[in-house]
Amino acid sequence: MIEEEKSLNFIEEIIEEDLRTGKHDGRVLTRFPPEPNGYLHIGHAKSICLNFGLAQKYNGKTNLRFDDTNPVTEDTEYVESIKNDIQWLGFQWAEELYTSDYFETLYEYAVTLIKKGLAYVDDSTAEEIAAAKGTPTEPGVPTPNRSRSVEENLQLFQEMRDGKYQDGEKVLRAKIDLSNPNMHMRDPIIYRIKHAHHHRTGDKWCIYPMYDFAHGQSDSIEKITHSICTLEFIPHRALYDWLIEQLEIFPSKQYEFARLNMTYTVMSKRKLLQLVNEGHVESWDDPRMPTISGLRRRGYTPASIRNFAERIGIQKRENMIDVSLLEFCIREDLNKTAWRRMAVLDPIKLVITNYPDGKVEELVGENNPEVEGGEGSRIIPFTKELWIERDDFMEEPPKKFFRLGPGLSVRLKHGYIVECHDFKKDENGNVTEIHCNYIPNSKSGEDTSGLKVKGTIHWISTAHAKEAEVRLYDRLFQVENPAAEEDFKASLNPNSLTIIPKAYIEPDLANAVPGKGYQFIRLGYFNLDTKSTPEHLVFNRTVTLKDSWAKEVKKG
Repeated sequence: MIEEEKSLNFIEEIIEEDLRTGKHDGRVLTRFPPEPNGYLHIGHAKSICLNFGLAQKYNGKTNLRFDDTNPVTEDTEYVESIKNDIQWLGFQWAEELYTSDYFETLYEYAVTLIKKGLAYVDDSTAEEIAAAKGTPTEPGVPTPNRSRSVEENLQLFQEMRDGKYQDGEKVLRAKIDLSNPNMHMRDPIIYRIKHAHHHRTGDKWCIYPMYDFAHGQSDSIEKITHSICTLEFIPHRALYDWLIEQLEIFPSKQYEFARLNMTYTVMSKRKLLQLVNEGHVESWDDPRMPTISGLRRRGYTPASIRNFAERIGIQKRENMIDVSLLEFCIREDLNKTAWRRMAVLDPIKLVITNYPDGKVEELVGENNPEVEGGEGSRIIPFTKELWIERDDFMEEPPKKFFRLGPGLSVRLKHGYIVECHDFKKDENGNVTEIHCNYIPNSKSGEDTSGLKVKGTIHWISTAHAKEAEVRLYDRLFQVENPAAEEDFKASLNPNSLTIIPKAYIEPDLANAVPGKGYQFIRLGYFNLDTKSTPEHLVFNRTVTLKDSWAKEVKKG
């Protein structure tokens, strides 16, 4: 529990001042405005936690508004995935809205600007418009159509709506200031022609508002009090304010914070889509992806992501967050919630030579030793023959090797102390079987042997073991800032996925469910894959028990 009172972030300070002065009649209404052209990622999770968190803190509400102004890239699949992600994170929106809900109103706003002499239809090509805008140090020049009359502009804009022109043939531009030092104010395009089927409005429209035009006006229509964007929208704020002022509509205000940049990760939806389309990953929800659905499939919990967002805070400057902080948050959460189970990934047989043939003993293991009462327990069958990890045995162990080797003793987790007295090899010299004796009065919880051993290893009864495919996931990129590379795909980590087709797991894991979270003792935290079946169990490694990358960085 955090005992110190947390200082307010700058957005909270703004909201508290607005509440103190009675601005917006004491209302707080935020919005989360995703474009349904891809799956949400961890950067969006930061924005979700901020917008919904502020509304919760100040007894306000948050609207979910899909920015569906580009019919070419949008899909209902993305809409549904976004809704699932937000609810999985633990939030619920006040209203589900779409910018397309406001297409008629936005069209009328554009007509208003034309009537005020503040917008005009331009026939210039995209290249001609860009050239005429000038440069940051040189003012722009008017294109030939800037002086069109209000009547002609109204007629042309209506004809654009009626489908008389082809894509790119005409655009509607705001008429502001071609010498403004802010390039976004040099007569920006506010409507373009797109003859494309829209996932909600069908073929009703063939002109669509640009984001900069739709954004502020949609905020205003909904009477959003605090419109929170990332830093790249700072230059857009002047246009946001100008449009609201000229249209004389509800004065929503835009505030900017630093987006999430994270090491060993790319956050660009375009780059993530490239990874999917080119087959570098399985899908948007591949557990190596920074998408919320990918993190969920890997085994991340809503609490860990909310905690991560809380820890990184809200900044006004761009910075790079170490991905190890996200990994720390999931370790911290799973340590408290994950049930402990045993699994053997690289098996070798251990035979307890003095244990009775055919005997099955039921040992008891607590589900979670971190919780008082252990959250119950499960039965673990124990028999004469067991699977253990191959690297828990060494033929010629070094001095401080506290596992099995000739003459060495270890405790079997939840079971007995065993001492190695022999082993078998195949014709190639590989160890194939380890032989041990067990100490009958050394059973965990009932040990009267007086023996002390330094090592404890995990195991599975060969007669009761279940088989599973285990996928060991690691960071998708092997450089800290792949987005800065000339070709970000050249820095993909070739070891980001290791598949173990046949691991052995304790029988209780046959009842595993996705999202529960399990600690495979000594191996890491794992989650049942969403595509797992009872006939073919698949477990994904969420995260290692310790930060193995920290060691590699030190070595480097």
